[in-house]
Amino acid sequence: MQSESHSPHIAVVILNWNGLHFLQKFLPDVIAYSNQAEVIVADNASSDQSLTWIKENHPGVRIIRMEENTGFAGGYNKALKEVKADYYILLNSDVQVTQNWIDPVIKLMDADNTLAACQPKIRSFADPHLLEHAGGSGGFIDYLGYPFCRGRIYTTLEEDKGQYDDICEIFWATGACLFVL
Repeated sequence: MQSESHSPHIAVVILNWNGLHFLQKFLPDVIAYSNQAEVIVADNASSDQSLTWIKENHPGVRIIRMEENTGFAGGYNKALKEVKADYYILLNSDVQVTQNWIDPVIKLMDADNTLAACQPKIRSFADPHLLEHAGGSGGFIDYLGYPFCRGRIYTTLEEDKGQYDDICEIFWATGACLFVL
């Protein structure tokens, strides 16, 4: 738990691999709505113009360049070794953030030292009235060991009617937007 006089250092870490089109579309909002955080792009050995575009258009964004693509887990594991922060936000490059997307989750984690990871509610970009398919409101494991999530039943996405605006314990969180200590 952070002391009240200490403002936590927050790092938004975006793993990128040949995602220039996603960065062009979504990085400006991440920067605009993350003024309390350091924005970092961890590049997983892209061969497109991602890094050139970031340097030219967003020179304040820190770049961690990796020589080889080690995938999602490998890329984040390698990149996070180079980042020092109180809170890390792992954010997919294809996620659109909105105003005040960071503060509620950080305040929750700051107030409860038993929380090590959290996920916000995530809506579909294509259909914003629907929850996101890969774990819109967190996930669980049933008694047979099958994963399922709040917001999707098999291939059917639920409409966001505020039914998951509560805070609850989950078994797994989507890697699309994951807050961790």
